[in-house]
Amino acid sequence: MKLCRYGAPGAEKPGLVDGDGRLRDLSGICADVGPREISPEGLAALAAVDPASLPEVEGRPRFGVPYSGMSKFVCIGLNYSDHAAEAGMAVPDEPIIFLKAPSALSGPDDPIIQPPHSTRLDWEVELGVVIGTTARHVNAADSLDFVAGYCVVNDVSERAFQMQSSQWDKGKGCDTFGPVGPFLVTRDEVPDPQNLDMRLDVNGRRMQSGNTRTMIFDVREIIAYCSRYMTLLPGDIIATGTPPGVGMGMKPEPVWLHPGDVVELEIAGLGRQRQQVTAHR
Repeated sequence: MKLCRYGAPGAEKPGLVDGDGRLRDLSGICADVGPREISPEGLAALAAVDPASLPEVEGRPRFGVPYSGMSKFVCIGLNYSDHAAEAGMAVPDEPIIFLKAPSALSGPDDPIIQPPHSTRLDWEVELGVVIGTTARHVNAADSLDFVAGYCVVNDVSERAFQMQSSQWDKGKGCDTFGPVGPFLVTRDEVPDPQNLDMRLDVNGRRMQSGNTRTMIFDVREIIAYCSRYMTLLPGDIIATGTPPGVGMGMKPEPVWLHPGDVVELEIAGLGRQRQQVTAHR
């Protein structure tokens, strides 16, 4: 299934995209797409619904974050060796964990707002893993059993803020720095999360092109590792790192985002995002 939330910010309705790509209104079935709906029991109940029985949504509504109730926005840094190389950093011996503020969340096509004093605004296409069952000290072999589904994430970054200290959170957690969606694609539709093509364009120019198979630590390892240090709750998301091609790594000199620039990104089977950069007001 492809689950989503659509409508004005703060007033989103639950939705489902059927096999023909039509958006269907789920509000007659559930009030929202949240932790209860993305639990194994909730997903089973939604899978039993005939999409043709749901009202079709006309027009082109705004998509919001595809589910609500996220308590943690966990990220993994330097998880592609070629990205670590372009950043001038050593390949890590174990996953690097940092957190984005939940207030950074935004819809997949909402604007990226450049913060005041920002000079080095950057992009990162990433696979997002959404937890559906509470995970605590799980084994890597079993860790995919705790996944509800997958989605596209843009780990927007302000590199000047990020590099001011050893902690990256300042440069990762600004408002609108966490576009997620457009869909939560359930685990049954993604048989191999380690074989997904991903790409990102800026103003029509291809910047990032990669595949999740080149991760240093795969999805199974990441979930198990994170669950050793924090309880992962239904609705929590893990952004699993980015392939090479970020602005910081461009040669002969870095390329940064500016107001008016358009960022478009996609992961095969998970949907597309499009954001325009706007100045803070």
